[in-house]
Amino acid sequence: MEANLQRKIVFLLLVSWIWLVPMEVLGGTGNNTANGTAPLSPSSRPKVVHVGALFTANSVIGRSAEPALVAAVNDVNSDSSVLRGTKLNLIFQDTNCSGFVGTVDALQLMEKEVVAAIGPQSSGIAHVISHVMNELQVPLLSFATDPTLSALQYSYFLRAVPNDYFQMYAIADVVDYFGWKEVIAIFVDDDNGRNGISVLGDALAKKRAKLSYKAAFSPGASSSEIDDLLVSVNLMEARVYVVHVNPDTGLSIFSKAKHLGMMNAGYVWITTDWLPSFLDSSDSVNPETMDLIQGVVALRHHTPDSNPKKKFASRWKNFNGVETSSFNSYALYAYDTIWLLARALDLFFKDGGNVTFSDDPRLRDTNGSALHLSSMQVFDQGQKLFQILVGMNFTGLTGQIQFDSENNLVHPAYDVLNIGGTGSRTVGYWSNYSGLSVITPEVLYSKPPNTSTSTQRLYNVIWPGETVTRPRGWVFPHNGKPLRIAVPYRVTFKEFVHKDKGPSGVKGYCIDVFEAAIDLLPYPVPHVYILYGDGKRNPSFKNLVNDVLTDKYDAAVGDITITTNRTRIVDFTQPYMESGLVVVAPIKEIKSSPWAFLKPFTLQMWCVTGVFFLFVGTVVWILEHRHNPEFRGPPRQQLVTVFWFSFSTMFFAHRENTMSALGRLVLIFWLFVVLIINSSYTASLTSILTVQQLSSGIQGIDSLISSNDPIGVQDGSFAINYLMEELGVSESRLHILKTEDEYIDALKKGPLGGGVAGIVDELPYVELFLSNNKCIFRTVGQEFTKGGWGFAFQRDSPLAVDLSTAILQLSENGELQRIHDKWLSKNGCSSQNNPDDTQLSLKSFWGLFLICAIACFLALFAFFCRVYCQFRRFDPEPEEPEISEPESARPSRRTLKSVSFRDLLEFVDRRESDILKRKSNDSKKLHEGQSSDGQPSSPV
Repeated sequence: MEANLQRKIVFLLLVSWIWLVPMEVLGGTGNNTANGTAPLSPSSRPKVVHVGALFTANSVIGRSAEPALVAAVNDVNSDSSVLRGTKLNLIFQDTNCSGFVGTVDALQLMEKEVVAAIGPQSSGIAHVISHVMNELQVPLLSFATDPTLSALQYSYFLRAVPNDYFQMYAIADVVDYFGWKEVIAIFVDDDNGRNGISVLGDALAKKRAKLSYKAAFSPGASSSEIDDLLVSVNLMEARVYVVHVNPDTGLSIFSKAKHLGMMNAGYVWITTDWLPSFLDSSDSVNPETMDLIQGVVALRHHTPDSNPKKKFASRWKNFNGVETSSFNSYALYAYDTIWLLARALDLFFKDGGNVTFSDDPRLRDTNGSALHLSSMQVFDQGQKLFQILVGMNFTGLTGQIQFDSENNLVHPAYDVLNIGGTGSRTVGYWSNYSGLSVITPEVLYSKPPNTSTSTQRLYNVIWPGETVTRPRGWVFPHNGKPLRIAVPYRVTFKEFVHKDKGPSGVKGYCIDVFEAAIDLLPYPVPHVYILYGDGKRNPSFKNLVNDVLTDKYDAAVGDITITTNRTRIVDFTQPYMESGLVVVAPIKEIKSSPWAFLKPFTLQMWCVTGVFFLFVGTVVWILEHRHNPEFRGPPRQQLVTVFWFSFSTMFFAHRENTMSALGRLVLIFWLFVVLIINSSYTASLTSILTVQQLSSGIQGIDSLISSNDPIGVQDGSFAINYLMEELGVSESRLHILKTEDEYIDALKKGPLGGGVAGIVDELPYVELFLSNNKCIFRTVGQEFTKGGWGFAFQRDSPLAVDLSTAILQLSENGELQRIHDKWLSKNGCSSQNNPDDTQLSLKSFWGLFLICAIACFLALFAFFCRVYCQFRRFDPEPEEPEISEPESARPSRRTLKSVSFRDLLEFVDRRESDILKRKSNDSKKLHEGQSSDGQPSSPV
């Protein structure tokens, strides 16, 4: 593309040279600086500054821009506070909708010592003239919206209107908002059209959508060529069309579309700003024209409502050169551009800037003679003026006038319009700040930016066909080809899908589910089933999915497992059947054992329970020994009492009464524990004695892998790759089983007889296999993968989304279960019951034991504290003393050093009532002795 541009530049420069030769012969150009006239002094301002404008006068944009430019120049010249005596002189060049003429006009404009050029609207002319502006250092305030025009390439390029880059992202957001995934672009095959649609493709890709087709036509395309183009796109699947064309010729597309029936219900038409520009600048639109565009969604440059804008609108009819009573947004941008340049020039002059031009040495030959292009001179301080323009910031008719780092206007925004009736209505707004919204962008600028999908909103749209129902956005192509659906030609488990002599050629559970889902769709889906496989063995589902990827088939319907690798290459519907890998193994019945009563508890549980019986009995004996005569007596009797009391609590048959408060507290906790243990034991033993117990040498996938025995897998199943790649099973251990009879033989023979230790297969197959064989085999262990079956479609197929919704409806209304009951047995087989799995372990009861132990230790702690206090306070019974001591000379409390451990044990063994009785007698004797001596008694 760059090479073509360079060739165009060379060609145009040659043409301009041919044109300039006779002009110089007729008398030259009259350039003051070239004739030796002294430049203006830096301290004085020029009386006139020339400003160029390049527009197609007889165009939708030109008819609005030219009067606005003239009005703005007049307003600036009449405002003495802006340029202070300097007048702007607008030099308008009509490019006549021709790239060649427009480029020649642009070169002529450069001869007139303009300080800046406004326009052009054409992308092709803008590309060429931007090179010239770079060399002459003249700022270009462009009205071309081509996204590829960049300030990085053209250092004097400044875009005075919003960049189409943002408009294409706005369209992508609209497409994503309504959930469409494929779009057809209709555009003019020129620089602006191609580059804009290229950006649209990138924007859609970020939304997981795509341009399914680019329908381009030449700028001068005939009516028949446009007709042929629309006929071709109408045969395609997508029904969302984005039209990016010239506003002067764009309506011809809708005229042809109306004739072809493409403006009816089911179609979506989105246009760029060209359509609102045409409608806004027309006095009154023909009703026949409005009838062509009913239901169209269009984008228009958003300009905030303001008093200056309303004043501008009221003055419009009085402007010179006005051909219509209304204007489009380009008039507002043209008006603001003049004021932008005027304010920049004012700062330029205040900063000592001077408007002078000089010859470019590169336009002279080696002898120093001027070439024919020497009439174009360099603006000496153009760089300074350009930097001032880039840094401007003020509020105009279109809102905030400020430029970003790429010399684009900040805050690009668009109105989202819906054409209907005799006009249009605004259904929302788009800005790069907050995306789609029903709130005006200027209000959102005061809030934090938020472009999340949950906040995007538009009002209801009336689509073509006068419907408010969102169009699906796609249909089956009208080329007579039904959907090609591959169906696995199964050998085993034919209940899921098998060959049939009926019209469809196939039958089964999967086919009924698919047909039921198709019936729920609001549109017909012509399709044909194609058997996949030779019927001698199950086909490879991996190859089946790959053939859908390579477009050999449009979809695959059957018992296709959804795996991670497959989702990377095709799109699956919502799973209609849960699936996962399980292990099937031969089993044998376990006969009842005379020691079955021991099976409810594990050995650890039995030991801990027995220890606690003895522990609690001992604690209660300690707590009751000093109070309760039933817990006293000879050592042998007391030992028997402890054992009897401990184990009799198991049946709540203990005959000993507890008298102490601490003993009763401990017994309450222990009886609660015994109640729970008894109930659990009874329930577990009942289950063991009444439920059939089965056992297998294989307990699950882990024991099967570690056994090194052969493993059976179904032919064609994804379990083969899963076992080898994910679980590291050697391929030599895998036995491929092709029929159900091979399943039975392999399991019956076992690994020692040439069979397998177990079979790894998906749960739906296993359930059907067990049901068909009267449950003589069982699944062991748990389901070790989770997944499901779905229907596979090519990537980005909208049918996958619609069928997913239909499958959910089948599940909710019970139809999916009815189909399941029709084809698959209702009588399932329970999984293997491992006797060890029913045993109760300490893990289930350690909390109870912990609570009981804490209660026991707290009771013992309180008991010994009380005994210790009593032991410190009271002496043992004294022996007959040889010499009597006064009572006051004896210590009131004994010390630890004055007693032995034997004394302590003897004290603990005494009944508490005897100790309290002795205390009472001692106090009485002390009181009597003191009274006989005539002394007052003192308390003990």
